[in-house]
Amino acid sequence: MPLQLGPAFYPALAAAGRPMAGMWVCSGSPLVAEICAGSGLDWVLIDAEHSPNGLESILAQLQAMHGYPVQVMVRPPVNDTVVIKQYLDLGVQNLLIPMVNSEAEAAAAAAAVRYPPHGVRGVGSALARASRWNRVPDYLATAGGTVSVTVQIESTAAVDAVEEILAVDGVDGIFLGPSDLAASMGLLGQQEHPEVRAAVERCIQAATAAGKPAGVNAFNPETARAYLDAGASFVLVGADVAVLARASEALASEFVRPVDDAVKQSY
Repeated sequence: MPLQLGPAFYPALAAAGRPMAGMWVCSGSPLVAEICAGSGLDWVLIDAEHSPNGLESILAQLQAMHGYPVQVMVRPPVNDTVVIKQYLDLGVQNLLIPMVNSEAEAAAAAAAVRYPPHGVRGVGSALARASRWNRVPDYLATAGGTVSVTVQIESTAAVDAVEEILAVDGVDGIFLGPSDLAASMGLLGQQEHPEVRAAVERCIQAATAAGKPAGVNAFNPETARAYLDAGASFVLVGADVAVLARASEALASEFVRPVDDAVKQSY
């Protein structure tokens, strides 16, 4: 039975006609991923750089979220051709490549998602979920149109090279990581610092000038709105683990009361 893959991230962004809001999925749980997919947010990011996600858990989360009206992006732990090949074969359509610091590194990421002669992706689609085991007609010829590549700008070197990175054919957009960027600027833990925010906004402006979308991580709602006003096209405004941590802390604060010594002695 012939099948058709859904649109990748950037066609969906264009069709939305507005900025898209999303959240991190870091727990490694398919159940949590499915809950997030049905939240009404536009997109989710499965993280495998700083979260306990391997190939099997990513596959389970892709399956759990399939059919929900949400775009799914996945961040591998490293910009590596073999790792990217494995993610693509799982059926990942949207990749966020971390720590891309130069035009050459961006070009390597773009080549990793394309079959020869335009890239270096290994051919194994008949064995893979990507092509639904050859149930997607002409997958090899059309695969490039079903995949998006977003590269992460999160160092001073990347900011300095952002125009060259944006010019790479096959790089569909950029995503700003203020936390690592702040660290590389000598401002560890100060992602709200004016110099960090200025660097982020400079990159957003560079993307706008290049005609490519820019996204940004911003858990502070005021900061997220400021970046959207500056021209960001997509944002991450929360994370599953952070939502659970803060909500459970709020419950503890509301219902767990300290008992003074006089009360203790009455028991």
